[in-house]
Amino acid sequence: MSEIELSLVIPVFNEEENLPELIRRTDTVCKQLNTSVEVILVDDGSSDRSMEMITDIAKKNPLFVGVILTSNFGQHAAVTAGMQTACGKYVITLDADLQNPPEEIPKLLEKLREGYDVVGSIRENRQDTFFRKIASKSVNLMVRKLCNGKTMTDYGCMLRGYSRTVVDAMLLCKENGKFIPMLAMTYARRTAEVYVKHAERAAGESKYSVMKLIALQYDLLTGTSTFPLRLLTFFGFAIAVFGILFGLIVFIISQIDKAWGADGTFALFAIVIILMGGQFAAMGLLGEYIGKIHINSRARPQFFIESIINQHKDN
Repeated sequence: MSEIELSLVIPVFNEEENLPELIRRTDTVCKQLNTSVEVILVDDGSSDRSMEMITDIAKKNPLFVGVILTSNFGQHAAVTAGMQTACGKYVITLDADLQNPPEEIPKLLEKLREGYDVVGSIRENRQDTFFRKIASKSVNLMVRKLCNGKTMTDYGCMLRGYSRTVVDAMLLCKENGKFIPMLAMTYARRTAEVYVKHAERAAGESKYSVMKLIALQYDLLTGTSTFPLRLLTFFGFAIAVFGILFGLIVFIISQIDKAWGADGTFALFAIVIILMGGQFAAMGLLGEYIGKIHINSRARPQFFIESIINQHKDN
């Protein structure tokens, strides 16, 4: 491992309007840190001039490393590609849209130096739309439920810091569709959070549309938990129990009033409900096994790097 202390990993997707300012401000901050730093810009299959701009700055400025992916694999896959390329003792990630100011990086680095494995950030005075705030709260709530006690306030902010131990652990995880902030909590011993400023998007549009946010939540739920399948099992057993109780009620009433339900309609309903509940329970149990196979078999490569410009390590 080289002597670089800090690696900044920045996923980039169609950010040609923000890249010049991002590069300028990041370069300024890194020089003020008075330590060894590398800035890894990962082009996630951009269709604008982002790739050319990243390649150009990586060739001209030794501080920057360009990682060019062959296609658009998604933000978290791009971050993983950057972490795989990084060789710093600490890794800090941030978005390229400048909503997370690079000037906040020293706060996270200070906490990492104190020995924390994961340093999250809490956005002050968020400048997002009402919909984005609601969607972010929804994602945060879901992640807290799935983290089994290890929680942070704001999982939606990409400005986060990781120790080398946690980064190496995450790189060993080969599953597809991983959510980096939540995965990191699995391997973190000590965690901390810092408050950071939040700015309006300087240019361009958010890459998370309504459908992408919904897809993210769905992937979080199905990719990290078998809870939906377990819910189906509970639902099936509940229906079956209801059917049994309904059948008992029908039986008791029919014994009190011999003429009531003589045609067997209510008894048939009870039997159908019991069978339907049993089917749902069986589907849920079968789904539990399929879900475990699904979680353990997602071993396809998350990304494929086309080229790396100005890499700072030999391996």
